[in-house]
Amino acid sequence: MYLVGLTGGIASGKSTVSLMLRELGCPIIDADVVARKVVEPHTPAYSRIVHHFGPDILQENGEIDRQKLGQLIFANEEKRKLLNSITHPEIHKAMLKEIVFYFLRGYRYVVLDVPLLFETRRLTQFLNHTVVVYCDPATQLSRLMQRDGLTQEQAEQRVAAQMPLNEKRGLANHVIENSGSREDTHRQVLRLHTKLEDSMDFLLVRVIAITATASVGGILLYAAKMLLS
Repeated sequence: MYLVGLTGGIASGKSTVSLMLRELGCPIIDADVVARKVVEPHTPAYSRIVHHFGPDILQENGEIDRQKLGQLIFANEEKRKLLNSITHPEIHKAMLKEIVFYFLRGYRYVVLDVPLLFETRRLTQFLNHTVVVYCDPATQLSRLMQRDGLTQEQAEQRVAAQMPLNEKRGLANHVIENSGSREDTHRQVLRLHTKLEDSMDFLLVRVIAITATASVGGILLYAAKMLLS
């Protein structure tokens, strides 16, 4: 099994492409979903966040109010870095557990749906393929305004706060052009899925994994014999 990174920009259609891949039977690990799970009440990250940011960020049911927390860190880089230092290690550990689960089930590849894939660059070294869902700036603004009920100025500010899609497109191995119809996007996703399924990258990964396991097993067996002799 090998890893494929999927990313995009706000309102570029990444979630649509992720859903299409899921419908094709691809295992998807959604970093946003994982991020919500690791900050649920009684988790280590939850306790540290409440300690550093105070109880005012909590809802009545005790869960973290993501909107309030987002407002606190939006214009404060120091607080944003603090939050990331708390959540990112927990997110990566949780994602690793899911990767191992899919590996043991024999999947050829797993898609990591990560909005800030190229911004953080923490996962790119482990990926065999990277995919960016792209749409032109005018379409992106229009979709964002319609989806979130924003003015053009508000939408432009949201887009400007992210790495430009053109820059992400230049960093990716594969690009899904999502400025057109849903049918056209679906055709591109089908082609991508076929290409990834036909890739032999998973064989190399499995050979390395089997070799490593055999080596560790051999060492443990030798050590056990030495202890018992």
